Amino acid sequence: MGNPVRYGLVGSGMMGVEHIHNLAITPGAEVVALADPTGTSLAEAKAALGGRAAGVRAYDNSAELAAAGGIDAVIVASPNFTHRAVLEPLFDAGLHILCEKPLATTIEDARWIVERAAKTDKVFWTAMEYRYMPPAAAFIEQVHAGRTGTLRMLSIREHRFPFLEKVGDWNRFSRNTGGTMVEKCCHFFDLMRLIVRSEPVRVYCSGAMDVNHLDELYEGERPDIIDNSYTTVDFANGVRAMLDLSMFADGAENQEEIAAVGDEARLEVFIPEGAIVRSPRTGFGNPKRAERTYVEVDAAALAAGSHHGSTFYEHQRFIAAVRGEAPVEVTAEDGLRAVAIGAAAELSAREKRVVEMAELGF
Repeated sequence: MGNPVRYGLVGSGMMGVEHIHNLAITPGAEVVALADPTGTSLAEAKAALGGRAAGVRAYDNSAELAAAGGIDAVIVASPNFTHRAVLEPLFDAGLHILCEKPLATTIEDARWIVERAAKTDKVFWTAMEYRYMPPAAAFIEQVHAGRTGTLRMLSIREHRFPFLEKVGDWNRFSRNTGGTMVEKCCHFFDLMRLIVRSEPVRVYCSGAMDVNHLDELYEGERPDIIDNSYTTVDFANGVRAMLDLSMFADGAENQEEIAAVGDEARLEVFIPEGAIVRSPRTGFGNPKRAERTYVEVDAAALAAGSHHGSTFYEHQRFIAAVRGEAPVEVTAEDGLRAVAIGAAAELSAREKRVVEMAELGF
């Protein structure tokens, strides 16, 4: 295993704590420093560290953490709109970086991050946990193996709970998040690109804030974040993809459902149920021949976070890349592309029109 990889964590809120729990079960990972300007968040992170908190240094910001040294890799889990400022001293310090999604809240900032990442010989990894949910990973592998035949259609449904409360209520406003289609849905636009293996050419999104946050006011200002939408994405290879989002469907049995349809079969995955269902074409009136299998998830990985074990599996791959044992699987460019589709969807929803990706420089 070699020497431990010493981790710093910038941003010790809910997602930061999830990273702490997952690093605790990642062989060779050691948390040695935290940075967060909010005392309550630091206290929660130290509580999550338990007996390991005694030797962990605490700082107000990423610049102080980077200047102190003694760190090999940093996880950026600070509010989305801070990522560019947080990353600058970390790049300057020559550290390995895992940056939470979305990479940034604007295309301009995401491009800047891509440019800086290209200049370092260290690992830069965009944290797209949904790739690593075991049922989703198995589903993607089967699509790529041709179990649908030639892929023609892809649909993703996330029916879930509303946005949770964050420090300072920053996630209630699109200026801080890039909008729901960037903040939340970049995961799914990343999955679309990964599954389809092509780049988007146009986006149409119909969405609004219809149920959640309507009675909330923050210093007299009402939130402006989409809580439900349909988004259609046309890809250059002819595949079309659709995202169905509802953030007021708390009681849904499965939070994520993904279906890929090709000329030979339909393949579906249901999370957290863990079922993958293949339904081959049978011809009209003939008996159906659906095949259902289940993907197990390590119990410790499930217990360590709220993303169906995915954060654990992502960390195993990240630390392998840091050790030079495996490639980077989710690049800064991947993060930029997901932000760009989300930005196109936000623009489409506001202006009620189709947005060509070329308008945004892609």
